[in-house]
Amino acid sequence: MATQKAFYFDASACTGCKACQIACQDKNDLPADLLWRRVFTYGGGSWIKQDKVMAPSNLFAYSVSTACQHCINPVCMNVCPASAISKRADGIVTIDADKCIGCRYCQWACPYGAPVFNQETEVMTKCDFCYDLQDQGLNPACVDACVMRCLEFGDLDELRQKYGDLAAIEPLPTADITKPSLVITAHKGAQPSGEGTGKILNLPEEL
Repeated sequence: MATQKAFYFDASACTGCKACQIACQDKNDLPADLLWRRVFTYGGGSWIKQDKVMAPSNLFAYSVSTACQHCINPVCMNVCPASAISKRADGIVTIDADKCIGCRYCQWACPYGAPVFNQETEVMTKCDFCYDLQDQGLNPACVDACVMRCLEFGDLDELRQKYGDLAAIEPLPTADITKPSLVITAHKGAQPSGEGTGKILNLPEEL
């Protein structure tokens, strides 16, 4: 594989506005209840009594925008019994709707919950990295829509050279499971994946 396309996400600048999420739905003409990109608000802490008043203690909150990570080890592809999921030469993972039997094995296997079942077409769907736009030299819809410029895309090695190699913060799973093609700049309150003390605050968008 010559290259591996990847997303970069700056959690330190994300406001949780969901413009990326909406742009994804609009570009792909998705039903209102079907999300290929989701924005989670993760937070925690508590309130303690101090000098007869309640005071915040270790409160934190930050947003995480996530979609299919087009993983180096895509477990969704490995478990698909119909061989409907494949990885392009540029690393983008796609689903062939003509081959998909809607069994949902990929959805159950993916730690990011990226593949989702389309009730109308009865097949699995997910972020395809807007490869149709990329093939025209254009940006993915979510990248262009981000008002805070929290999202970028490019070659994984180049993004790592520019931003580092962090690929997991809560509430995302640890990166060793599928080796996601993702680079993150952490929010100052971000917690390492698997060591979180908080929870997702904007249910029902739960992993």
